[in-house]
Amino acid sequence: MELKNKTIIVTGASSGIGAASALLFAAQGANVVLGARRQSELNTLVGQITQSNGSATCLAGDVTDADYAQALADLAQEQFGGLDGAFNNAGIMGDMGPIPEMQTQNWDDVIATNLSSAFFAAKAQLPLLRKNGGGAIVFTSSFVGFSNGGMPGMGAYAASKAGLIGLMQSLASDHAAEGIRVNTILPGGTKTAMAGDDADTHAFIAGLHPVKRMADPKEISQAAMFLLSDRASFVTGAPLAVDGGMATRLL
Repeated sequence: MELKNKTIIVTGASSGIGAASALLFAAQGANVVLGARRQSELNTLVGQITQSNGSATCLAGDVTDADYAQALADLAQEQFGGLDGAFNNAGIMGDMGPIPEMQTQNWDDVIATNLSSAFFAAKAQLPLLRKNGGGAIVFTSSFVGFSNGGMPGMGAYAASKAGLIGLMQSLASDHAAEGIRVNTILPGGTKTAMAGDDADTHAFIAGLHPVKRMADPKEISQAAMFLLSDRASFVTGAPLAVDGGMATRLL
């Protein structure tokens, strides 16, 4: 029970890494506060957790809305009496292509969803963590934002994920003395809706990794759980690669 009695916010919880993490955290004793755009999927996930004697609540909304970030934090306080951590995982890939051909709206959407949302989340969550006497925040970045490796057409996504690492390191420095740890995970290719379902595409992505396969979302959620748990008590400001060896190929 790595997260017993801890209250954890999870965004992007309706599918993929977020859903896998919600199920894992709850199984490990956490009270989970789930956020995503799709209410029906969130309701289904809460049902799964509570049927397994876990503790969960949810609120649908858009992470690019500062009021929604605050509402999730308020829900954690109202439902469970405080906040111990957050896995701010929601993100989008956006349209891929060269920057000269990219629509400004696409750039704005990717930056808002992947980076500005992290700013809103931190503003809402940090006061509760401070009140709690400490805690942990984990963001989902990407190896693409850490060492792109020349992958084409990912300018907006790479910029947003690189910015997230910079934000994380600043927050970690600012709040370490308060007992608040802030880290990011850097997943490699993972079998989620973002990766699509084309077998040839999956084979290509798998081949980029030294392990020659893609990750299951559960494998990524294990890393997030570690960073949220007391086992990571001396880990802050870290971009943690969970990438099947991509870092060894790109650095």
